[in-house]
Amino acid sequence: MELYNSGIQQIGIGVTDADEAWKWYKEIFNVDVVIIDEYAKAEYMLPYTDGQVCDRHTILAVSLQGGGGFEIWQHRSHTPTLPVFQIKPGDLGIFACKIKCKNAAQTYRYYRQRNLNLSPMYTAVGGQQYFYLHDPYGNVFQLVECDDFFHPSRHPTGGAYGAVIGVSDMDLSIRFYRNLLGYDVVLSDQTGEFDDMSHLGASGDTFRRVVLTHSKPRIGAFSKLFGTSQIELLQVKNREPRKIYEGRWWGDPGFIHLCFDIRGMQEMRERCKKEGYPFTVDTESILADNFDMGEAAGNFAYNEDPDGALIEYVETHRIPIVQKWGVFLNLRKRKPGKALPDWMLRCLRFMRK
Repeated sequence: MELYNSGIQQIGIGVTDADEAWKWYKEIFNVDVVIIDEYAKAEYMLPYTDGQVCDRHTILAVSLQGGGGFEIWQHRSHTPTLPVFQIKPGDLGIFACKIKCKNAAQTYRYYRQRNLNLSPMYTAVGGQQYFYLHDPYGNVFQLVECDDFFHPSRHPTGGAYGAVIGVSDMDLSIRFYRNLLGYDVVLSDQTGEFDDMSHLGASGDTFRRVVLTHSKPRIGAFSKLFGTSQIELLQVKNREPRKIYEGRWWGDPGFIHLCFDIRGMQEMRERCKKEGYPFTVDTESILADNFDMGEAAGNFAYNEDPDGALIEYVETHRIPIVQKWGVFLNLRKRKPGKALPDWMLRCLRFMRK
């Protein structure tokens, strides 16, 4: 089977109270379509949970305006561990989640009226305005202007538009995100000190800063919903960066992974191995059939970028479309590279909460 990449399915966010966090993200980012809300065990993530099977509560929610969703993840048998140091831009791993917004100035005013923790407004190399929002849990979100929305509503934002990731070797990381995930276009490549980095706690630091996107449209069942995305890589030049998850488990508070929706897990497995980044978690090699996650099912795998940031690959086999009526979509019966029709994706509105 050929490999198809539908785009960023979700970004994982470790929290201490999944229900409370989802309510906040629902109000602020409009992720009100709940695909999964499940209590279970994380039995396949042992490499990242000190070999222990953890009880968890997971809520996967998306916005019909488009973009990736949020996988809100709470440990229930392990006391979540907060970072032992102040995380700064350029520290290794996922530092911030990008969020797509229609108009940055209008979105800024919308959030300011709600007394949220906002940065000043900035302008990217391409002219798009952006700003940062800090959630109540210590996470940073970068709101970026974008014209790629699936089913627009009155809310000013869609879902996840990408991530800001700290790296130690820029050229090596560019190759990883280009060769494995298709981010082959360099939107900007700058070196210096940046005002927005100073606001985020990196005053006086010098960075090489590269923003990537993809030249080819994403192809796959959910490509219309997930849309385009960006990866922003930060390499700090004047200090030694630390690993954001140093001494902590996957699922502890923060951005725990970046997930891509794919078809062709065997092809992805072979590509990652060839590039020198083999899977570290691989349910397809363990299970005879699907990994069930509530009403959804499929297979998933993980590998690490050159600095250990976790990248997840999910091959979705079944999802609920209208759960209360028992309507499910079996993706195994569909042509792998064919996008789902708009009307079918819009049926997800029946799963709003």
